[in-house]
Amino acid sequence: MAKVLITGVAGFIGMHTAIRFIKEGWDVTGIDNMNNYYSVQLKKDRLKEIHLISKSLGRQFIFYSKDLNSNVWDDLSNSHFDALIHLAAQAGVRYSLENPMIYLKSNIIGFQKVLDFVVLKKVKKFIYASSSSVYGKNSNQPFSENDYCNSPESYYAATKKANELMAHAYYKTKGLKSVGLRFFTVFGPWGRPDMAPMIFTKAIMENTPIKVFNHGKQKRDFTFIDDVVEGIYSVINLKITNTEVFNIGQGKPTELLNFIKNIEAILSRTVEKVFISEQLGDVKETYADITRLHQKTGYSPQTDTKTGLEHTIKWYKKYYK
Repeated sequence: MAKVLITGVAGFIGMHTAIRFIKEGWDVTGIDNMNNYYSVQLKKDRLKEIHLISKSLGRQFIFYSKDLNSNVWDDLSNSHFDALIHLAAQAGVRYSLENPMIYLKSNIIGFQKVLDFVVLKKVKKFIYASSSSVYGKNSNQPFSENDYCNSPESYYAATKKANELMAHAYYKTKGLKSVGLRFFTVFGPWGRPDMAPMIFTKAIMENTPIKVFNHGKQKRDFTFIDDVVEGIYSVINLKITNTEVFNIGQGKPTELLNFIKNIEAILSRTVEKVFISEQLGDVKETYADITRLHQKTGYSPQTDTKTGLEHTIKWYKKYYK
């Protein structure tokens, strides 16, 4: 039976990825340190959802509540995995400006522990999360994997670029084949409460003002979670011959103000908007060229932004009552 190890399994993308693999017949082992960067209860509820689905389908889900920089690798020393999907990381662009040491420990040293485990256990498929933030303020749109991206706008972005370089170095020195996925703005049910879709939905439902950065002119390639997970799973079936990176996005930028208007329309409400200047570390526009992933796997996003928001808000109302 195929087995996958997923780090950051209690996270937003981690939860949905685990469920997809379980539905595809895989047994899943997950790691997450359950930190309090945002609601620990939300993470616990995600894990409950994974357990419920795995039980209903007769699949195995094992969870380790441990940090990457712990003895968890000793716990897993006798386990075999056909694939490892590394999604664990300290997230947040602005938070990284104030707390760089946390990012160093999690995103760099933690990633090193993962690399060493993959090499030691000879895991055949290794996929890890990068980020669209590695492109910085590159003026070329859409962002292509061939673009030169060596000017990160935040420490978080720097750690993600470092991960790509570390993976590349391990291919050159140890023959480790890998795929890095540059995720663009991911949203959907069970999403992080500190991300724009959830912040805006909460504010509109509670009729409280919202801050709109860069006067609403920012553009993001909002990508629905189901499309992201489809992209991840498509890479699992890809023959990996070297070290590779792919964009995963919808391939269509949406202006922030229009994104908010979509939420207002779905909720049949309007909200007071406080327009402010762009913040340090912010990028004005992100827009993915998804040609490479499409050519290699047939990846093609199926959910437009408005439909994705409808699914998200339906879940939000049910979960937060």
